[in-house]
Amino acid sequence: MNKYEKLLADLTDAHGVPGFEEEAARVMIAHLKGADEITSDKLGSVIARKKGTSDSPRVMIAGHLDEIGFMVKEITDEGYIKFLPLGGWWGHVALAQKVIIKTRKGDVLGVIGSKPPHILKEDERKKVLEIEDMYIDIGVTGKTDLKKIGVRPGDPIVPDCRFTRMHDPKVFLNKAFDNRIGIAAAVAVLNSLKGVKHPNTVFAVGTVQEEVGLRGAGTAAYAVDPDVAFVADVSLAADGPGAEKHSKAKMGSGPSIAVFDGSMIPNRKLRDLVIETAESAKIPYHLTALARGGTDGGRIHISRSGVPCIYMGVATRYIHSHTSMIHHDDFENLVLLLTTIIKKLDAKTVKSLSRI
Repeated sequence: MNKYEKLLADLTDAHGVPGFEEEAARVMIAHLKGADEITSDKLGSVIARKKGTSDSPRVMIAGHLDEIGFMVKEITDEGYIKFLPLGGWWGHVALAQKVIIKTRKGDVLGVIGSKPPHILKEDERKKVLEIEDMYIDIGVTGKTDLKKIGVRPGDPIVPDCRFTRMHDPKVFLNKAFDNRIGIAAAVAVLNSLKGVKHPNTVFAVGTVQEEVGLRGAGTAAYAVDPDVAFVADVSLAADGPGAEKHSKAKMGSGPSIAVFDGSMIPNRKLRDLVIETAESAKIPYHLTALARGGTDGGRIHISRSGVPCIYMGVATRYIHSHTSMIHHDDFENLVLLLTTIIKKLDAKTVKSLSRI
């Protein structure tokens, strides 16, 4: 088994769409072996503290606990489930996929369906089907007692997928790498510092409701009041057919260091420190930019009077779908890079990040 395989498997197998992150939070807490204290804010974000040789600077590593999913909107008279998206979905990747509806009476398996393509008009075939035109089929018949099943509006719906190794045992497939990668990185870094000197206090944070507006990042950053912050998240792997050939964002090329995302321009001095650290430690990396979309850094870097912040990630294939794919070595090198940087973050270094 690879070094971080169980951590990644446990976290990605856990269910936790926006607003319903409790199961993923419990798994995160169970793996936090190096924390001095574990608390949460009032929105539900997990905050684990590991004190070094000084109370400050306060270093925040944030990943988000939630994964994209759905919520039950209504139930038709025939027993089909109409649903709402929680997070960004492209219609093509949702159709014909299995899902699990989390009800008060237990899990209910369903499949996402739509009007059969055989009876679509020619112009309808050329369009991406909207979520509002889909439904979930739980296998009801005229004899099904819907009350016994227990599905009701407001129930969360998660993709049905389990952690799997590909033919290359270092390549992993599952749902929710966006962003249990970030949670796993925060946990692994904090645990790696147990018994190790570091000139700061580190906070491993699992935020909630990132996929619906970076909401937990705002409350968690206010609670932690960090002096510097790292956002760990997926980045886009550009190594499949049709991808930009000049892109360095390939699975297996080391962690991503973002020079831009749609919600944040990273602190330039922190960015340079990260790059210099990777090069001096001979840790492979690549630079990336996320033109559209954002990360928790969008809220963290403008918390209180401002926070030097950067987004770092792992090149991931097929994000915002039922399944995605990563390489173990990219994750391991992300943890190594974060840990190496944190050991450098004394008060003088952190102060210099904000100095004009």
